Amino acid sequence: MSDTNRRIVLASRPHGEPTPAHFRLERSTVPVARDGEVLLRNRYLSLDPYMRGRMSAAKSYAKPVEINDVMVGGTVSEVVASHHPGFAEGDLVLAYGGWQDFAVSNGQGLRKLDPAVAPVTTALGVLGMPGMTAYTGLLTIGAPKPGETVVVAAATGPVGSLVGQIAKLKGARTVGIAGGADKCRHLTEELGFDAAVDHRGDDLPTALAEACPQGIDVYFENVGGAVFDAVLPLLNDFARIPVCGLVANYNMTELPPGPDRVPALMRATLSKRLTFRGFIVWDFAEQEPDFLRDVAGWLREGRIRYREDIVEGLEQAPEAFIGLLKGRNFGKLVVKL
Repeated sequence: MSDTNRRIVLASRPHGEPTPAHFRLERSTVPVARDGEVLLRNRYLSLDPYMRGRMSAAKSYAKPVEINDVMVGGTVSEVVASHHPGFAEGDLVLAYGGWQDFAVSNGQGLRKLDPAVAPVTTALGVLGMPGMTAYTGLLTIGAPKPGETVVVAAATGPVGSLVGQIAKLKGARTVGIAGGADKCRHLTEELGFDAAVDHRGDDLPTALAEACPQGIDVYFENVGGAVFDAVLPLLNDFARIPVCGLVANYNMTELPPGPDRVPALMRATLSKRLTFRGFIVWDFAEQEPDFLRDVAGWLREGRIRYREDIVEGLEQAPEAFIGLLKGRNFGKLVVKL
């Protein structure tokens, strides 16, 4: 085992888009696990859009990362030393080890992983936080009914891809919005979406309207911006909009130019009796057993598929994360440490 712990810390807070200069790679000694603790060797690191919010000091649902602290993140980790009765050396666990090689945990929140059940990286994606986000947000807030039209933005990402597949399993017609022809083909040819719309195309509003001739009953919001502008006129009466993310807005430093859109949004909300609900996945923590049972079962049966985008090396994490915010990833973005 190495005696050096590489750590990527937050060097400064970005104003607008993050750059590599906002991160710093440091080396320190490996931490020591004490009584009731385990030492974890992080093997895989999850990169997710929520991390952009942690880089900001603005008030949010979670505390920001402090300057010079390790960037937060979910990890698949190996127990390399244990002083905890519930864990043994060699155990693989889902943890929150952050952007570093080693971390110490008191065992709270760790979930043991069995590689025989599914590849361990799925604990960071389809069988992890992104998958549970899709499952709980769609079924609890979206509540799709057979024959309804469900539209999801960022549809090839780990959340959007599962939203669309679960909607299909529930009998809905599913339309995905993604960036580029390859991603759109993946949605229809590999994941079974009924239609896919390229948000980089010449006329997104027209293309989306053609893909949704009966309007939209559920819109799973991951993006915001121009995508939501195209969706809003197509929402049917009593449409449900789970608001999961707004990645198009995460780097904004000021309001977009143009007229005030709030009156039009409020009028549509009133006249169409729309339901908007923002949520954080752990609002539905009690549903985790149901999520793991159902999605693991669908995986075993081959009824859902997933895709991973794996980057090699901790030092690549900043550039990979910056690319994630620009939609460069294709599938669940994971760093192999």
